[in-house]
Amino acid sequence: MQTEQDSPQKLVVEASVEIKNADGLHMRPAMQFVDIANQFDCDINVSNDENTVDGKSIMQMSMLAATCGTKLKIKAEGADAREAIDALRELVVEKHFDEPVPKKKSRKDKAKDLKQ
Repeated sequence: MQTEQDSPQKLVVEASVEIKNADGLHMRPAMQFVDIANQFDCDINVSNDENTVDGKSIMQMSMLAATCGTKLKIKAEGADAREAIDALRELVVEKHFDEPVPKKKSRKDKAKDLKQ
């Protein structure tokens, strides 16, 4: 989901994303996020249910402890906010940080797990 507000001074764009790669937002994907965020002049904040952090800081991004399934809100404010949100959303939602997403278990596999 994306929302956009345009004021005379700052463009504000928001997107909600879900972490779907199996290992979540560990240091490598967090660094990918920060590297892309730092290509833009706008301010970028990322929040989960508990914290809001600077999306351009690796230390702050790691504080989110976002595991697979965590929903995050990305907010960008500035002239290039739309481009920043599009690039970050592509990384998280479409590319999954270039990592595998967890495989869904078949009914047969779930039954085996229950027997163990």
